[in-house]
Amino acid sequence: MSISSPFYTAEHEAFRDSVRTFVRKEIEPFVTEWDEAGTFPRELYRKAADIGLIPLGYPEQYGGIEADLFYMIIAAQELAMAGCGGLSASLMSHGIGTPPIVKYGSEELKQRVLPPIYSGEAISALAITEPGGGSDVAALRTTARRDGDHYVVNGSKTFITSGMRADTYTVAVRTGEAGHRGISLLVIDRDTPGFTRTPLDRKMGWWCSDTATLYFDDCRVPAGNLLGEENQGSKMIMNNFNFERIFMAAGCVGFARACYEETVEYARQRQTFGKSLIEHQVIRHKLADMYMKIEASQAYLEKLAWQIEQGDNPVADVCLLKNQSTLTMEYCAREAVQTLGGAGYLRGPKSERIYREVRVNAIGGGAEEIMRDLASRQLGL
Repeated sequence: MSISSPFYTAEHEAFRDSVRTFVRKEIEPFVTEWDEAGTFPRELYRKAADIGLIPLGYPEQYGGIEADLFYMIIAAQELAMAGCGGLSASLMSHGIGTPPIVKYGSEELKQRVLPPIYSGEAISALAITEPGGGSDVAALRTTARRDGDHYVVNGSKTFITSGMRADTYTVAVRTGEAGHRGISLLVIDRDTPGFTRTPLDRKMGWWCSDTATLYFDDCRVPAGNLLGEENQGSKMIMNNFNFERIFMAAGCVGFARACYEETVEYARQRQTFGKSLIEHQVIRHKLADMYMKIEASQAYLEKLAWQIEQGDNPVADVCLLKNQSTLTMEYCAREAVQTLGGAGYLRGPKSERIYREVRVNAIGGGAEEIMRDLASRQLGL
């Protein structure tokens, strides 16, 4: 008799079945073609919204579906089983773009901006990283100067997911002194005069992800688009990062599992030296190690999700979880490609695509080095 998880109810499992069916029908048959083409149909946002993926976890009054973190883990991991991180990142970019609006935006702003995003009609992006800044958020240089009822924004952002096709951008700007104390968040519409974008399409992985550099040249943004209070944006950004890291960690464990499952299937079919590949002890041991790392990372993820649901804020563990999950993804992708051999080096298998996407996960949302340093400081080391 199988023992059910303490974290997932029958409703969670029904949602998992729904997302899994959606991925197998609407994504997996086309994902290689989309990745090679460097894009995917905008219609997929609406389809994802129709099954509850896009509005999941957000307030009902703005078109959302309120849900706990375990639903978000399911969503991230079932999407990951398609083996295409670029699609997951762009399709779910509202997951980092809209939470600050939900928490800190005015009621008028939320009613105007959020419903079209959660229905899949509009796309949201988060814009923090700058050409000279990277993980050093406190050094951002994009300025927003108050001028009457508007802010005048000048500067640029780069490596922005959904940067070309987004309709609404949550943008970190400098409204005050140098460092963390002078940062604010503004919501900027794509049609704002002086706002331009250029695509970044020569990437190691995430080919079908829409990535761009943004330019702001005297963009006039209504003061009502300010989130929270002026110069209080740094704390908002840090809180947003915590959720992003949980979602990324869940996805990375999902990608690792996709590699494992693809490798098991291949090893059962592939014949070498008169027997199937999986009958060789060295291959079975590789697979056992992959499974061990996946299950350990999954347990860490679910334990922290439970803590957060109880009101805890385990910042150090969230940082270390992100590293643990990306290292698990890296190990499983490497061993999967190694086991597939020449077939794993050709474009097409999930494991080949995931192998190319390891580094972006280890860098985005907080680089490994930053995560270790932040965790060590939180632990009082």
